[in-house]
This record gives sequence, structure tokens and C-alpha cells, in this order.
Amino acid sequence: MPKKIKNCFYKNLTFEKLLYAHYRAKKHKIYKKEVINFELNLENNLTNLLNSIKNKTYRLGKYHSFKIYEPKERIIKALPYVDRIVHQWYIEEFIKPYIVPRFINSSYACLENKGTHKAVDKFQKNLQIFKRKYGDFWILKCDIKKYFYRINPNILYNILKKFIDDKELLNFSKLLIFDGREKSEDIGIPIGNFTSQFFANIYLNELDQYVKRTIKNSTYVRYMDDFILLSKTKNECIILKNLISQFLVKHLKLELNDKSGYYPYKMGVNFCGYRIFTTHKLLRNNSKKKIKRKVKKWNKQYMKNTINILQVSQSINSWIGHSSHCNSYKLTNKIINSCTFYYDSSISLNSIENDLILNIENDKNYI
Repeated sequence: MPKKIKNCFYKNLTFEKLLYAHYRAKKHKIYKKEVINFELNLENNLTNLLNSIKNKTYRLGKYHSFKIYEPKERIIKALPYVDRIVHQWYIEEFIKPYIVPRFINSSYACLENKGTHKAVDKFQKNLQIFKRKYGDFWILKCDIKKYFYRINPNILYNILKKFIDDKELLNFSKLLIFDGREKSEDIGIPIGNFTSQFFANIYLNELDQYVKRTIKNSTYVRYMDDFILLSKTKNECIILKNLISQFLVKHLKLELNDKSGYYPYKMGVNFCGYRIFTTHKLLRNNSKKKIKRKVKKWNKQYMKNTINILQVSQSINSWIGHSSHCNSYKLTNKIINSCTFYYDSSISLNSIENDLILNIENDKNYI
């Protein structure tokens, strides 16, 4: 793999690649009004998009903002559908093939064949190895304070320049990073953009490399802005935390959350939705409380005949999938038995749309 990305922007800017970006962008959204409207004149819309990028007249559209409250209150920003196609194209053609392979193996967020469950498995394996080697030891658990809101676009752009030597790609990356903001001093990237997930990973890859190559701690595991390290003593944890904090402030203008701290391994640690010990994994208490509240609500809806069994089946199956990765057999049966209604254990979001999407993607005459 070349050290820097060169001479690839226009080579990857084709109608066919934008079409496949559209297929990916519309997945799980095929019934959305803006997707249907875009497909009514698909060829012209994609051609116009292609030409606007080639002619350097493409600009991001206006965001639609809304709030979510799980797991905590956040402002989500959604771009118009055509911009989501552009993000898919940019990430799949440039970021994934050229930059993602340079990430360390113990970075697990938003990456293929990674994810929360593999991050948890890797961390528990580290716990078990450390237990065999040292007996007693300590866990350093950290996260970044208001991470997405504090990413500095100037620093992010300079990081990307380490990877990109294609002038057109670099200019286009700049357009996406600075996102039409009025001042280059404005910080933060929108939560909700497909690009934001990868920009956030690229930003903290600087920390990953520092921990791996300078601190040389092989137990480091990161999932987005949450990361964990193991150490033989409490004093070593204090030193590690100070080193990491200083690096973040100096190089990335970030701060550790006040909740960051260190614990004896016997206490276990909350990470990626589970409480993890050397011998077992448990669901976090908030996950238990949440599913119990939902079942009560669904039971009431069932009695009133207002339940949406499709959505409920998706939610229950999702939770069962999550709980199946830990020691929760009795709890799962208790939750299932507390449902006064019948739900379909085979229903998932993918199963509803899979046939429609595959039929289009596999139709070569469609291109």
C-alpha cells in the first residue's frame, strides 16, 4: 500500500460508483419520501451530482436537526439524501481502502468485522492474560469529554494531509470537514453524518498510535471515544492517565471526561454495554431497567390493541441478540415470559428490505 493516496479522485468519480453509493445510502430507508423522490429521476439526479462534483460546484445541503435521549441527550444532524450518497461514495472509495487499514487492530468502532462484541471479547481476553501473568492488577477506563463537539477541523484536516497527496481529493475532503462553517475556528463535527464516524476514528488514531508506539501498552482497546488499558499497579495507572491526558490536550485539543478513572480488576468495568470480569460478562443495569420498562409499555399497548408488533419484534430481537453475548440466560427467559403478547422471533430490519435491495443491486441491466 502506498504511503499516501495519489491520483485517484477522478478515477473513482464515475456514475457507476455513485449508483452503488446510492444503493448503500438507501439501505433501511427505501420507504423514505426523499429516497423515493430521488429514485423517480435516478439517472438525471446522479448525473447532475456527478457533474457538480466534477465542476467543483457541489456544496453540502442544509441540515435537519433533532434530539435523541438514549443513551443520553444528543443533537443529531441529518443532511439531505443526495449528500448522504456523496458521503457513502467518499468513505467507500477513499477512506476505507486507503486509511482504515492503517488503524491499529484494537480499534473497534464503525469498522467491518469489528464492533462492540469483538471489543468486549478482546478486552476480556486481555483481562484473563493479565490475571495469569500478574495476579492482581488495575484497570484504567477513560473517555473523551464531549468528543464529537470538540473535534478541531483544522487538526483533522492536517491529519488527513498525512494520508492524502491527491490535490483534488484533499480539496474535497476539506469541503466535507469544514462543512460550510462560517469560521475555521469553529469546532466539532455533526453527529449523524456517515463521514463523522470515520473522521472521529481518524482523529483518535493519533492517540492509538501514541499508546501503541510510544507508551507501548499492548492491552489498549478503544471503541470510539471510550478506551481501556490494564496496568500492574495503581501508580502505573496514574502515570498512564497523565500521559494520555497531556497528549490529548497538546496534540488534539481534547480533554478526558471526569468519569475517567482506575479500578482494581475484581470490581469489573463497564464497557460497550456490558459489565466485564475475568470469568464472565453481565448486562449493565441500565439495559435491564430499559427492557423491563419497554415490556411494561408494550403489554399495555397490547391490552389496548395499539401495539405495532413489527417494531416490537425488532426491538425484542435486537435486545436478545445483545444479551446473548453475556451471562444472561435466566434474565432473557424472564423478559420473554413477561411478554403477554406473541412476537415474531424471526423479524429483523434486514429481513424486511433484503429482497428488495438485492433485486436492484443484482440487476446488472439497471446500471
